[in-house]
Amino acid sequence: MEESGFIEPSVVTDLKETGSLVYGPGSKNDTTGGRALIKPSSSEAIQIQKAKKYAMEVSIKMVLMKQTLSHQQAQTKALQRQQAISIMCRIYVGCINYDTREESIKQAFNAFGPIRSITMSWDPLTQKHKGFAFVEFETPEGAQLAEEQMNGVLVCGRNIKVGRPSQMPQAQQCIDEIQAEAKNYHRIYVSSVHKDLSDEDIRSVFSAFGTIKNCALANAGVPGRHKGYGYIEYDSLQSALDAISSMNLFDLGGQYLRVGRAVTPPDAKNVGLSNAPPSALPTATAMAAAAVSAKITALDAVAQNLGVDSTDLAQKSKNKKRRRSRSRSKSKEKEDRKPREEKEKPVKTEPENGEAKPVPVPPLIAKDEALETTDALKSAALAAHQLELKKKLDEGQEPVTLSQQEDMSIKGQSARQLVMQKLMKNRNESVVLLLRNMVGPDEVDEDLQAEIESECTNYGKVEHVIIYKEQQEDSQDADIIVKIFVEFEKFEQVKAAKEALNGRYFSGRKVSATLYDQELYDQQDFSG
Repeated sequence: MEESGFIEPSVVTDLKETGSLVYGPGSKNDTTGGRALIKPSSSEAIQIQKAKKYAMEVSIKMVLMKQTLSHQQAQTKALQRQQAISIMCRIYVGCINYDTREESIKQAFNAFGPIRSITMSWDPLTQKHKGFAFVEFETPEGAQLAEEQMNGVLVCGRNIKVGRPSQMPQAQQCIDEIQAEAKNYHRIYVSSVHKDLSDEDIRSVFSAFGTIKNCALANAGVPGRHKGYGYIEYDSLQSALDAISSMNLFDLGGQYLRVGRAVTPPDAKNVGLSNAPPSALPTATAMAAAAVSAKITALDAVAQNLGVDSTDLAQKSKNKKRRRSRSRSKSKEKEDRKPREEKEKPVKTEPENGEAKPVPVPPLIAKDEALETTDALKSAALAAHQLELKKKLDEGQEPVTLSQQEDMSIKGQSARQLVMQKLMKNRNESVVLLLRNMVGPDEVDEDLQAEIESECTNYGKVEHVIIYKEQQEDSQDADIIVKIFVEFEKFEQVKAAKEALNGRYFSGRKVSATLYDQELYDQQDFSG
């Protein structure tokens, strides 16, 4: 009886052995059956190598198909998540007065966070909008707060209605997943933050409700400036809820804070919708990954045939490499040890008169004790310095500088009072100069910005120069005026530039130089 190419041992009887028994590869597993593997001939070895190569190619193709499918699924899921976040940033605003413009809507909703776009549907016959608009915020939390606090509020003579767009149910499942993930973090969203406040100021004010793990205001792209909103993460949910109930609509520096629960995890960002299809995995990356995966599969197959664990085989190959590297490193260390020992040998010097003077030995101080002593001295000096600053502020003394006030770290109610005092001192000090009637719209070229910056550097350091063309009406034939905004480093510099440039003639034009509102400039609002 034959089975799988072998003869059943119980059927064959009365066989005489005429030669020696030779065991080949795999004999440990096949000795019980009396079967030995014969060494293949040269032609058979070539066929075996071709079979191995074909099996590796098929394995790589299968792994490549699986990786491509997995990559496409991951990209599709990321795209759906991004679309859901973008929808969460949008709100619907209805019952708008027909005479209301985008600027009025922006002014009404700007306290909840930066607005990315405002879309209004216009009637071409009446040249008026249809009474509704879509407002897209930069963050989903801004849209959430606006929906909660602006529904039914009187704007331009009418009570507006605020809700979510009609696309919301389509992505509701993904939105629920994002919101469920956000509940794992005890984060709150804070908007309408004054431009002069820093991360440390906000941390000192909100630290009265609990331990803060992270506090960061959104960077505006310019050093030392933020976008007017940020996130605070507490170590407990109760601290976050207490901060929301106590600090929402709190007047800080003349601006009412808007505080709410964060509805997105820390890694969620609104980068806008994209209609681009999912990109394919790079060919080189896919081939390399598929080859590695096929190699691991082959290693598992060999380990299974030998009856051992695949991790043991991998560990043996790693140990061989380590032995080689260690032998090389030891020889290199021996070569470098001699010159190193010669450098470390102490050099003995003898005095000129021949008498050796004893060298005083400093007292031995442990390294940890020295560090503790230094830290204790620094902390004590800092505490005394902050106490002195607080005393000067309470007494109303002026010599305390702004940088010294920013270095203070006082918590609770006193922190709010100190922040309010700092804001009141610098509210009216604008460092932006507005130049009007300097050039016409046809005279704006690439060299104009450099010329203005060169002229204004005579009065101080110029940070930025912005040339803005403003159209007076919506018609095509409307007049266009050119506004030039020059930002200086200090208030004294912009004041000197205003006195020198106001009323001066430039290319036959009489220039008008005025100070521009700092808050409008920080929000990139050049319509003032």
